[in-house]
This record gives sequence, C-alpha cells and structure tokens, in this order.
Amino acid sequence: MRRLVSPGVLPPLLAVAGSLLYVGFSGFYGFVGFPLDDAWIHQTYARNVGLYHQFAYNLGEPSVGSTSPLWTALVAPAYTLHVEPRLWTFLLGTLFLALTGWLVQRLSDLLFPHDRLVPLLTGVFCVLEWHLAWAAFSGMETILFVFLSLLVLERHLVGERPFLTGLAGGLLALTRPEGAILVLILIADTVWRHRPSSGKLTWRSAATPSVALVLGFLLTVLPYLALNIGITGNLFPNTFYAKQAEYQDVVASSPLWAHWARVASATIVGAQALLIPGFLYAACKGVAARERRILLPLIWWAALITLYALRLPVTYQHGRYMIPSIPVLILLGVWGTRNLPGIRRLLRQVLFISIPVVLLAFWLLGAEQYAADVRIIDSELKAAGVWIRDNTSRTAVVGAHDIGALGYFSERFLIDTAGLITPEVIPFIRDEDSVLAFLEAKEVDYVAIFPSWYPAIARDARLRPVYRSPSQWIVEAGGDNVVVYETDWHAP
Repeated sequence: MRRLVSPGVLPPLLAVAGSLLYVGFSGFYGFVGFPLDDAWIHQTYARNVGLYHQFAYNLGEPSVGSTSPLWTALVAPAYTLHVEPRLWTFLLGTLFLALTGWLVQRLSDLLFPHDRLVPLLTGVFCVLEWHLAWAAFSGMETILFVFLSLLVLERHLVGERPFLTGLAGGLLALTRPEGAILVLILIADTVWRHRPSSGKLTWRSAATPSVALVLGFLLTVLPYLALNIGITGNLFPNTFYAKQAEYQDVVASSPLWAHWARVASATIVGAQALLIPGFLYAACKGVAARERRILLPLIWWAALITLYALRLPVTYQHGRYMIPSIPVLILLGVWGTRNLPGIRRLLRQVLFISIPVVLLAFWLLGAEQYAADVRIIDSELKAAGVWIRDNTSRTAVVGAHDIGALGYFSERFLIDTAGLITPEVIPFIRDEDSVLAFLEAKEVDYVAIFPSWYPAIARDARLRPVYRSPSQWIVEAGGDNVVVYETDWHAP
C-alpha cells in the first residue's frame, strides 16, 4: 500500500494520465497539434537542424529567432530518427512534467523536512495544475524551463558541486534567457554565504564556489552568445528585442504596480488561489527567520514576475511566461496552508477537501481549453499554411506575422513582420506603413495576416485576398479569420 502512495510513483503516473487526457481530448475533436503558433516555430527550427543540420528558419539563412535553442535540440532528433514529431514532443512534455513533480517533492523535503505529507501533496498538485499540464503538451519550452529552474534551485540548496549547478544554470538560460536571472540570484547567495565573516576565511577561499558556479554557467552559454553575435551582432535572440518593441506601448500604458498585479494574477487562476494565505504565511515566516531555503525560491518567484511586469506585461496564452513561477507558489502554499495559525480544525479540513476538488475541476477544464486552443491554431494558421503549399509556387515569398504553422506547413520562404526571423523590422514593428513598405521592398508574393492586427495593410489596394479561413472557432473566441493576400506592387 505504501508504494501506491509513494511520492516518487505518483508524478509519472499522473503525467501520463495528463497526456492521455489533454492530447486525447484534443484528438476527440479532430485535432492533434499544439495550442499556440510558436510551437511550430520550434518544430521548423528542429526540422532544419535534424534533417539539414542548419540552425535556421528559412533554409540557407541562419537566424536566431528561436528563444530556446536547447528545446530545439531536444526536438530535432525526432526528424533525424523519422519519429512522428508531435508524438516525440508530447513524450518530452510528459517526461518533464513528471520530473517537475518529482523535483518539487525533493524541494519540499529539503525545505520542510519534518512534514512528510508535504512532498506528496506538492508533487501531485504540480502535475495536476492545469497551467503546467497545458504547458507540458503545448510543444513549447515552458515545462523544460520549469524543470530546470527547480533543478538548479535544488542543487544549489543541497550545496554540492557548484560547477555542475552552473552547468545546469547555463542549460536553463539556453531554454529561456531569463534563466540567467536565477543564476545571478544564486551567485549573489554564494558570495554572501561564503563571505569572510571571521578570520578563518579569506576572500580568496570564499570565492572558489562562486567562480565554479560562474564557470559552469559560462561554459554552457558562451557558444550560443557567440552564435547570436555572429549572426545579428546582439547577445540575445531576436525574440528578446522583438517582443519588447511590439509591446512597448503596453509597458507605457500603466504603472508598474498595475502591470505586476496583472501578470501575477494570471498565475492564480486555479486551485492555487486557495493557497494564497498559506503562501503569504510561509513567505512571512521565511523572511522573518531569514531562512535562505525559503528566501531563494521566493526571490526567484518575485524576480520572474517583476521582470515581466517591467518588460513584457502580457497575460495571453494563459500567462505562459509566468507559468514557471507557479511551482514556487505551490511549494510554499501547501506547507503554509497546512500550518496556518488560528484556523479551526474543521475549517482546515474543509479547505483540504475543497482544494483537491477545485484542482481536479481545473485540470479537466484545462484539457477542454487546450483542445479549443489546438483547434484554433490548426483551423487557422495550419490550414493557411497548407493552402499556401498547395496553391503557390515553391519559390513564392510570403510575408506573415505568425510564422509558425504557416512556415512549417507551407515550406515557403517567409518574411516575418513580428521580427523573430527578420530583425530588420524591429525598429518600426508597430508602424503599418513602414511594414508595408518593407514587404514591398522585399517583393513578397503573398501576405498572410489577421486583418484586425494590420487594418491599414489589409485595406491596401495592392493586396488581393485569395484565401480566408472558413472556420468559425476563432470568431466565436473573439478574433478574426486569417487571410492570405496576393500582392501586386504595381497596382494603382
């Protein structure tokens, strides 16, 4: 009986159950794909790496439009080995979701060693939390980033082999650039812990673990930084600059506290909302006691949310950029809820009955939302990509804002108006006249856009609509159908 409830057994079992539920629910409605277009960008890079050994979106044109080269590298073997790439990607998601639950259990045991039930509860909670399940099967790097961030935290708190911790931190940064923030936090903690507070230590001896951590990190990330500089002259991938340019008006529209509240609120849609009092209690106890094992995850949680509140305060796609902060909320929230002072026993029992019910309800609702998201991407952007493939010349050049499924299924040369693989547009990314002039200068043959995103471009007389998605699902969700336009740059 003990084995059936062992904390180590449940995460993989529940992760497999999640994959069957989420992917199966989507397949029941006739679509097996990914719930956001960016996942197909990763697939395109991975296909070109796996089949043609080119880190490029358009073959023959090296680019650093992939935010996550490590995720690309993990997906690429599917193409080399001729394995169904969606299946391969779902298996990766299942693996890292299970490992996330397992690592949260290890961290719980490390932070709260005297409460044997907390590891079981936190591990189960994380694997069933609907944002994390959605992310695991989204085809994106998010769940890998979650796993690696927990791994780096756990290895650092254990305090062994800082060089290996630095290597893991480098892998985290190769998954998403903001992973470097966690490494900086850990470097600061290492320096503080090993400072020469007595005559027994010197700065030279204290610097050893810090240097080992930094060297491990740099050994991993320097080749990719060199690649970025060699291709674009910038340290970071194009996405880093393009997203900030695209949403600079959003950043300027509200004060920081409003952005912070908005991005943080995206992470509490679900059963974790019931953990907020416990999370605050655990955080306050950690701060009051200066308990670094609690403070480090808490600082990482706050830093991640603050970073996006400052630079990219958006919550679309279920707040996917903030999803990596959710395990910390669960980690501290579960223990804090179990130990909240001043709560009567009956109220505590009611709370611990309601949390699993709400958790399972959102897990099921998350599967329905996942299926709806996949259906929209497939019926709009995938369908448009297939139409372009079947109805245009192989030498056609296509201008598009959403390049993922369009590029993957059309296999055409793309000019990207969002700047991910065409960084030249970043300086004027929100200026439709300049974007249109750029497309004309590039002599694109077709333009594929959502008209509501580019109303001036959609009305231009030199663009003639030749395809419009017939699907109503995106319209019912409040959007508009993708339209493919044929260009005639010599029209009056």
